[in-house]
Amino acid sequence: MIIERIETYANDALCVVKVYTDDGVYGVGQTAPFDADITALIVHRRMAPIYLGKDPRRMEELAREAIFGASNHKFMGSHLYRALAGVDTALWDIAGKVAGKPVCALIGGQPRPLAVYGSSMLRSITPEAEAERLVKIRAENGTTAFKIRIGQECGGNDDAQPGRTEAIIRTVREKLGDGACLLADANSGYTPERAIEIGRMLEANGYSHFEEPCPWWEFASTAKVREALTMDVAGGEEVFDEHHWRTIIDRPAVDIVQPDVCYTGGFSRLLWVARQAEARALPCTPHSANHSLLFVFTLHLMAAIPNAGPRVESSIEDDRRMRDLYTPWPQVRNGVVNMPTGPGWGVEVNGDWLKKATCQVSTKSR
Repeated sequence: MIIERIETYANDALCVVKVYTDDGVYGVGQTAPFDADITALIVHRRMAPIYLGKDPRRMEELAREAIFGASNHKFMGSHLYRALAGVDTALWDIAGKVAGKPVCALIGGQPRPLAVYGSSMLRSITPEAEAERLVKIRAENGTTAFKIRIGQECGGNDDAQPGRTEAIIRTVREKLGDGACLLADANSGYTPERAIEIGRMLEANGYSHFEEPCPWWEFASTAKVREALTMDVAGGEEVFDEHHWRTIIDRPAVDIVQPDVCYTGGFSRLLWVARQAEARALPCTPHSANHSLLFVFTLHLMAAIPNAGPRVESSIEDDRRMRDLYTPWPQVRNGVVNMPTGPGWGVEVNGDWLKKATCQVSTKSR
């Protein structure tokens, strides 16, 4: 069995990758979302020459070749990993289809219901309106854990609106009550000193998780916040480089590692991160802040790794660009999501979505 053809279907938001073998089996994957039409070009320029003609069952070996081999020695960086994710996740789909098993079963897991935390993506919403919609969601689907956005993304201690952070921390806790599990995400928003102040406010209001308190690339700053607080500090969604992962995990700079399947180079690379974290007794709760195929990949990982965190991130925003992408759509009920159970990822990409996307093809003959 060898890889015969690689296809990308892209728009500015998403890029789906199809990988075909010479015996007719194909797998579906996805690159990192957003500006994905740029990533599609890199799939064909930087990934296709490495993968075409190779055995698709060599997932982890080929991923390492794509990153550390001579071909991409001069092309290291985020877009390389984003493109790699598209091809690598398609190979895992092939492996599952050939074995007649879900991907999670290939690494020792089984499909099962997984608890979720509802993840807000908004800083434009008022504290009162945010609390009201979280109460409504809890009543509708039973979710009892939620993550809110505080500060300003890469904000240098700025707030989305003056006083919003202090107000939303307090208001959401008051409206949802002591029984709710609450998390907060600063998206690289603070200096260590300000992050520690905010962290103590979160602790006083019973929050359990403080995500990306400082610029994500300033690992020493995040470690300083972790050392000062009793609550869990989490991070890693933007990290892709293996050296940086070793720095974060070995120190450790966080209590919870949060790799993103599509940012960190695919399922093979995320497995590597999860294993490194497991060796240091650190839980792994991948970043899955949208309901593209990223969410499906994350469900399979969380159903299999021994150091999975207690809940999967599930966006509460309704983005039609994601919802129309594939079936079956994972539904959250009673605070849990039932993951796909078919071979591979267990989902099919919507043919109408593919028809509307820009298609590019690389074949073994090229």
